[in-house]
Amino acid sequence: MDEGDGLGRRLGRGLERVPWWGAAMLGVLCVAVGLVLLVRPFRSLTVLLIVVAIAAGATGVTAVAEAGRSPRRWMGLAVGGLWLVLAVVIVAVPALSLGLLSVFVGAALVVEGILSITGALRERSDARAAAVLQGVAGIVFGVLALAWPNVTLLVVAVVFGAKTVLFGCSTLSAAVRRARGTSAPERSRKRARWVRTVGAALSLLLAVALALVSAAVHRGEPSVTAFYTPPSSVPDRSGQLLRSEAFDRDVPAGAVGWRILYTTSRDDGRPAVASGIVLAPRSGPGARPVVAWAHGTTGVDTTCAPSLLKHPFTAGALPALDGVLEAGWALVATDYVGLGTEGPHPYLIGRGEARSVLDAVRAARQLDTVDLSDETVVWGHSQGGHAALWTGQIADSYAPDVPLAGVAALAPASDLTALVSNLDTVPGGAIFASYVFAGYRDHYPDVTAAGYLRPAARVLVREWEDRCLAEPEVFVSIASSLMIDKPVFSRSPVTGAFGTRLRENTPRGRIPTPVLIAQGETDQLVLPAVQRAYAEAACAAGNRVDYRTYPGLDHTGVVGNDSPLLAQLLAWTADRFQGRPAPTTCPSRP
Repeated sequence: MDEGDGLGRRLGRGLERVPWWGAAMLGVLCVAVGLVLLVRPFRSLTVLLIVVAIAAGATGVTAVAEAGRSPRRWMGLAVGGLWLVLAVVIVAVPALSLGLLSVFVGAALVVEGILSITGALRERSDARAAAVLQGVAGIVFGVLALAWPNVTLLVVAVVFGAKTVLFGCSTLSAAVRRARGTSAPERSRKRARWVRTVGAALSLLLAVALALVSAAVHRGEPSVTAFYTPPSSVPDRSGQLLRSEAFDRDVPAGAVGWRILYTTSRDDGRPAVASGIVLAPRSGPGARPVVAWAHGTTGVDTTCAPSLLKHPFTAGALPALDGVLEAGWALVATDYVGLGTEGPHPYLIGRGEARSVLDAVRAARQLDTVDLSDETVVWGHSQGGHAALWTGQIADSYAPDVPLAGVAALAPASDLTALVSNLDTVPGGAIFASYVFAGYRDHYPDVTAAGYLRPAARVLVREWEDRCLAEPEVFVSIASSLMIDKPVFSRSPVTGAFGTRLRENTPRGRIPTPVLIAQGETDQLVLPAVQRAYAEAACAAGNRVDYRTYPGLDHTGVVGNDSPLLAQLLAWTADRFQGRPAPTTCPSRP
């Protein structure tokens, strides 16, 4: 036996007893399924697992069956055993199969690659080059699957998609020849060998390309430095500055920056430590009014703190930074608890976010190198808009020493049950669903994976939690989220304990300071109708709401550089610092 033979050639022998028309149908089906995996590898997790299980089982059975005819029997048995174990795991333990794919697929590909190369080097046929190239590609794919489990699904889709297409083509070609009662002429056989060689070379190129991408992504990953480790003795009082250092990454000319570490508290009142950034103009008279910035979603992993990321201010969608500094104001931007510092991160958990915002302002006032006034306006976008609204709700009771002149909530996550219910309709919404679930799972014992996540989605959700939106690895999350053929949730997240917790964290309380709510009319994540209903309810509750909408702007476009909101936001904030009367523009009911 030539142990470098491909899957198609080995299985072709077993199909000789199948009627030609049956073999032809099988060939067409395999080509179609393989092409789906290659062209749309993330279309369906179920299809991917079924194809992998079938291909792994077929490879294992044929490898074991033919091992008895090989002088290197133990190698054939080892490869066959690995593929059979993988097939059994996928079928029998779907909840664990994704987590184990990196180990089983990686090991099987490496061993099979070695087997292919050693078998080819001992023969003199013109299939030798294809077998060597395919073997090297298999080894690279296998090492990649083991070293970078986050792309295991991509590797599996490509490898098994290609295997399935080649097997289908071989089966269909053999069926056509059988129907005609002819055998393949020498010219056709040579052409087929050249096709196999070219295909093997392309596989190797793809494997090397993925390996280079893996290396580049890992070099760009942020890492938590010693600055974020709290000292051995931490004050019990919230809002205490623990540490500061100069910060200049993406700081505009004419401004000076600091990174700060400070004490705060979690949603349930337990002490915690958070980090953040403070910016101020280099020159100018008097104490500086403060814009407290609550950033939008960057992720929930510790490495997703804006102060750690390559572009700290664009990562959380901060608008009008130059305008803030030109106006002579200071910016105090919290990372929130759990981003940079020890988690968990209170993602869309109102009081936990708001305490991080307020305590950052308290800590920034303790810097010796900048003079900050008591005047504070809170800005926030998306997740940060949710945090800003909650900051307005709790400021008087939690931090009366931080009087607020206004709250600007830009496309805020104001109705959490509506937001989470809408995520299934948004491309990539499963990633945000994983962030919401992670935040609530880590804060509330009654929100569990067993109670709300589909078994097959649990490993993917864990992977998405580990990636930041501003880093290259997020493209793996986006791609894998598009392959999910069902929602990640096994039951509606707005029911039961999860739903109760979402409603508890929806900002429905009284905000004594003026509130600006800005909403893009083409926003697909935070729906305009939902935002309008929230604004109506906030007005009915007695809040002073200035509600503004922006035609043609979506969720991020509303804070984009060309958005009319930016100039309006700066003017509205200046009015709050000057103590001018705040406009009230509550939406009228249709």
